[in-house]
Amino acid sequence: MIETQQGTRADPQLSAMAGEFLVAGKLFKRGLQVSVTMGNAKSIDLFAHNPQTGRTFTVQVKTVRDKNCYPMTRESIRGSDILVFVILNGVNQDEEFFILLGKTVLNDIDHFFGSSYRGARSVSMPGVNYGPLKEFKDNWALFETTADRVD
Repeated sequence: MIETQQGTRADPQLSAMAGEFLVAGKLFKRGLQVSVTMGNAKSIDLFAHNPQTGRTFTVQVKTVRDKNCYPMTRESIRGSDILVFVILNGVNQDEEFFILLGKTVLNDIDHFFGSSYRGARSVSMPGVNYGPLKEFKDNWALFETTADRVD
């Protein structure tokens, strides 16, 4: 935890790593081979290979501790990446996972980012809102596609 003037808050690096390892664990459990980049691949947190389909996926993981927006910019999203948004919740509560393609977000910026990019200027800290992600809860089937391109 980090001490601030307002009190103690979670270390954002610990939250990010917790999310990445939780997603990796879920993918291993589903029979995928996973590599955590540990920050060595710019904007890619995980590589996931499905040996049954022969597909390899690049994965970005975004993590928050409680229901909130996920700070990120639209420029940081690649259409071919799978985005996994994680809510850690309390220590004795289950985590929540929302899984979708980057291009799904990019094709409807207003829906996912809300007012972050409306008007002449974007806000200083844009983010993907929690609400639009609900329909993608536990969408792990995205890792089972056999197509050359995930559409």
